[in-house]
Amino acid sequence: QVLLVESGGGLVQAGGSLRLSCAASGGTFRNVFMGWFRQALGKEREFVGTFTWSGEMTYVANSVAGRFTVSRDDAKNTVFLQMNSLKPDDTAVYYCAAAGRPLPYPSSMEARSYDYWGQGTQVTVSS
Repeated sequence: QVLLVESGGGLVQAGGSLRLSCAASGGTFRNVFMGWFRQALGKEREFVGTFTWSGEMTYVANSVAGRFTVSRDDAKNTVFLQMNSLKPDDTAVYYCAAAGRPLPYPSSMEARSYDYWGQGTQVTVSS
């Protein structure tokens, strides 16, 4: 069982930045595949960013490319989502997710591929 706890959400003006963190516990972090998703009110959960199979590279959704980056600190069992140039359309509950096995592209972009989910953290971007 893997426990995920997100933090770092909040209210920010358009153009601002936030950094989300997701701390994982209960598993061997290097064997856990992590990803970020978000869900706006009334919409389906959508992919935000994750790592490649090898874990050496990252990729993000087209809607956030150039503004969001994902990273990880294996020593702290934590992954991060750095969000810059935020827009009102980025308003959503952001979730980190984990799978107990490496996920190849494009499975890593699908919420159904993940086994564990955090409680989510609200990000609100005002115009």
